[in-house]
Amino acid sequence: MRTTLLLTLMLGLTTSITAQNKNGGISEKMLRDIQQEQKAEGAERALMNALAGNSIDDLSRNHSKAGALDTYFSVETKKQSITDQQQSGRCWMFSGMNVLRGDYQRRTDSLSVSFSQAYLFFWDQLEKANLMLQGVIDTGNKPIDDQRVQFFFHYPISDGGTFCGIADLADKYGLVPSEVMPETTASDNTSRTRQLIASKLREYGLQLRDMVQKGKKDGALEKAKTRMLSQIYHMLQFTIGQPVEKFTYAFRNSKGQAIGEPKEYTPLSFYKEVVGKPLNGTFIMAMNDPRREYYKTYEVEYDRHTYDGHNWKYVNLPMDDIEQMAIAALKDGRKLYSSYDVAKFLDRKRGYADLENFDYGSLFGTTFGMKKADRIATFDSGSTHAMTLTAVDLDSKGKARKWKVENSWGGSWGQQGCLIMTDEWFREFMFRLVVPNEYVPEKIMKAFQSQPVMVMPEDPLFQLDE
Repeated sequence: MRTTLLLTLMLGLTTSITAQNKNGGISEKMLRDIQQEQKAEGAERALMNALAGNSIDDLSRNHSKAGALDTYFSVETKKQSITDQQQSGRCWMFSGMNVLRGDYQRRTDSLSVSFSQAYLFFWDQLEKANLMLQGVIDTGNKPIDDQRVQFFFHYPISDGGTFCGIADLADKYGLVPSEVMPETTASDNTSRTRQLIASKLREYGLQLRDMVQKGKKDGALEKAKTRMLSQIYHMLQFTIGQPVEKFTYAFRNSKGQAIGEPKEYTPLSFYKEVVGKPLNGTFIMAMNDPRREYYKTYEVEYDRHTYDGHNWKYVNLPMDDIEQMAIAALKDGRKLYSSYDVAKFLDRKRGYADLENFDYGSLFGTTFGMKKADRIATFDSGSTHAMTLTAVDLDSKGKARKWKVENSWGGSWGQQGCLIMTDEWFREFMFRLVVPNEYVPEKIMKAFQSQPVMVMPEDPLFQLDE
């Protein structure tokens, strides 16, 4: 018996070794060929030594581009205070609220306001928890390895998002001033709370799947989900705080002086006063995705903040059209939500994005030749960070030379909290732009209102802004 077992194990080991040595591995000859291509003399050895003690960005920095920046912009919106998202993935919320407070300042000319990210973030997290749990119920009879089931368990909750989330959440829950519900340690540093809530949601998701597969009625599932969301609410209340229901507030001018007597508000009445009308239906989201047909509208299934809200829908456009809409809105004093692959060729010290900031190719003796479509398709590039577009510098023909955004990394970062980008960089690494309807040409609006093509959230480009 023991001999038979030993022979079986040896046979299995032999089979395993044979399988691992099949064609496609690195053979001895291939390894010799690879090593013969290496050079370790003169400049090559100097580079190896330099890289051992210095960062790649420092060694590849293009010093011919390291001079003083041109900070003049021919079209620029009113300046406002710079925000700081701290250690959180809420750039989409900060950028969206920057747009709303910029619109308010533009309408009132003298009054300013800042919104509480903590307040809306509380509801965002609760709504995303419900979206996950209801999604698990909806797919409860599918196998656990089904792609959509895997989506809910892989990404049960996040603190990323898009401007669509601002619209759905603010329309439903309103807004409050930052003084009324300030940030907490947990809202500024979201990772630990998010991990704990995600773990709890996965546990609850398995329980709901079991109930679905046992044929439990809708009423029983609703009761169980309500109990689960009560626990999530409890965790959010402990970490972010109890959402404000009523408050007293007096608006202030740009000098910080109160204007008029304080009034009592609810979040929805405050939202109505500062925004004026529901956001949904007042804007389009434009995307530049050269992999797909232009002037077509696409909708991302389950990519939303609330279960009963709006999926992320965008019209795919060439960069020329996106730039023309952006310029028209900026000329009218409107700040715009926009998102980018911000880390590419970014000089963080100066707050400057330029394709020529770093010469990585020369450092490694190669080229990096993928086009935008190829970078998206292979997960090499995609939208990672939302910022507020505030300015453009135009040449004598009305073409953009450079752009400026308000960032949410604090006022001491970059150009007094802002980022300047060349037009060449903008065209390569800008992905999303939210445009108010009044700046959208009829042809583009017609395309946006057409029947959308449904796409899946696993697509390389449909990642949330963080």
